Amino acid sequence: MSAEPLSVTFAALADPTRRAILAHLKNGEASVTELAQPFGMSLPAISKHLKVLERAGLITRSREAQWRPCRLNAQSLKDIDDWLEQYRQFWEESLVKLDDYLHKIQTQEKDNE
Repeated sequence: MSAEPLSVTFAALADPTRRAILAHLKNGEASVTELAQPFGMSLPAISKHLKVLERAGLITRSREAQWRPCRLNAQSLKDIDDWLEQYRQFWEESLVKLDDYLHKIQTQEKDNE
């Protein structure tokens, strides 16, 4: 994933309302009206959030007659997870090294007693 799409995705995820919308959509598709209900926002305000999520590739919207269902796009979240994996490996390796170091120090302290 290149830096620009990643920046757009993280910017979209920075807003708590948009994260809550994604959490709602993990349970299945929903209409704009359904997504707006928990927030007490106008439909145009929710639509703006949806446009940001759609531009970031986090959701897809389709048209079925008058209904415009929104769906979570799991691939975009997978792309973020793939990017984060390199850092996850770094931290896991660092924690293993720290654990080894602490074990070494504890062993030395026991030997000095």
